[in-house]
Amino acid sequence: MTETSGSQDIAALAKGGRTNMLGFILRLVARLPFLFIAGRVYGPDIVGRYAIVVLVIEVAALFATLGLKRGLAQALSSTDRPHAHVVWDAMVVALLASAVACGVLMLFPQAMYPNSEIIGLERLLPLVVFAVAASDVSLSALAYRHNIRASVTARAIIEPWVISIAAWGFSFVSARDGLILAYVVSMVAALVASIVPFVREYGMPRGWRPRPADIWALARRNAPLAGADTIEWATRNVDRFILGLLFAPSVVGIYYMAQQVVSVPQRLKSSFDPILGPVITQSLAANDRAAVANQVRQVGFWITGAQAALLVVFAIPAEGVMGLIGPEFVAGAGALCILLVAEVFASTGAVCETALIYIARHRNLMISLCVLLLQIALSFAFVVIARTQGWPEAWQAVGPAVALAISVTIGSAVKAILLRRLLGASVLRVRPSLFGAMAVSALVGAAFTSLPARYEWAELSLGIPAIVATYLFVIIRFGFGPEDRSLFRKMPGVDEATLPVMEKL
Repeated sequence: MTETSGSQDIAALAKGGRTNMLGFILRLVARLPFLFIAGRVYGPDIVGRYAIVVLVIEVAALFATLGLKRGLAQALSSTDRPHAHVVWDAMVVALLASAVACGVLMLFPQAMYPNSEIIGLERLLPLVVFAVAASDVSLSALAYRHNIRASVTARAIIEPWVISIAAWGFSFVSARDGLILAYVVSMVAALVASIVPFVREYGMPRGWRPRPADIWALARRNAPLAGADTIEWATRNVDRFILGLLFAPSVVGIYYMAQQVVSVPQRLKSSFDPILGPVITQSLAANDRAAVANQVRQVGFWITGAQAALLVVFAIPAEGVMGLIGPEFVAGAGALCILLVAEVFASTGAVCETALIYIARHRNLMISLCVLLLQIALSFAFVVIARTQGWPEAWQAVGPAVALAISVTIGSAVKAILLRRLLGASVLRVRPSLFGAMAVSALVGAAFTSLPARYEWAELSLGIPAIVATYLFVIIRFGFGPEDRSLFRKMPGVDEATLPVMEKL
């Protein structure tokens, strides 16, 4: 890897990272009203019912994309056909798979409502799968052209704000179905926000004729990617399904809200996928494995550092954070803390997987599958042990979160070792300054949480900004090098004109 090309790669990742960091902040701001409305207006029972519905729709949409969220970049980088033809082939694949998934759910709607009665138009809810799958393919195609702004607009602005506003509006129409109706509206809005820039970027395919053989080959080639995506999704959601089997809907609702808080830092990794995937595939096409290792190290540190900050921000005042959603949700503070820890440990494996899916997809798939099976086994084991010991229900419900933390930590270690062997270079970057920043900011947060009860208002309103400011000061002052600082400014010596791939931003 030459110094110039390496600098350009990091500059591209940094620019995409800055765009996604803006999207992350916007998503955080937009997510808070939804959590407050869902918790305060609808309550844990309705939230638990909504959580299961969304769970089933999301897994159906994930199957429908057939791995194209990450496989499309590789397909585009290795074809001689016009890119517009390839992306429209991918769209046809996703829509056909969506039709199959939609048909199955319409035939067996009880999968979406295992603990409640199906009423009225709820059988038509699987139609949302078309919107989710088409939106994912559109944004993946745009990401190949390094247009990350469309993803930020659709996922971090349109989708969360629409669901928040719609949830409030539908609460006056139906206290039972308002959240589900709001979800439908938000997915349709996100689809529009994805399709419009997609058509502008690639245009309508001129002279294009769908190629059934190519479409089938694309789907078959992406099977390991689809499996990896499905297993990654299951790792983050199987705990909710297990809770639905073992506990009342209210417990699922409380746990789901903790997951939603954690989903904000979780998006940090997934938001880098659109820019990291194309950069890695281009380096692999040039057989520059040292560049891939450097890219994984750099993005891995950025994500781990950001998630560590969010761990301190949300975990120290965990009861206050969950209490904002509603007094019934304070019981989920323990699950929130454990899930935040799990995200920190999972970040390394998640970034390594972005490279492994292109150079060792089958081994990566097997590792992910073993991690998922371990998580499921530990989840049931921990709940059974807790019940045998007569522990409170709130403690029992934490069992799946503990299982998640243990399994993803093991998975991250295995994937990092495998990728290091394949690339011949280290893919992990750990700096003492990271732990120092966490320790100092945790002390600041603990000082605010120890204030007398009459100053409880300051725990979140003043404590969280103080934690963030302290963490950023320490990590930037003592832990950031020139490449890290490129997240906040252009890298010296890298002219924007030398980065034509980023012009679409």
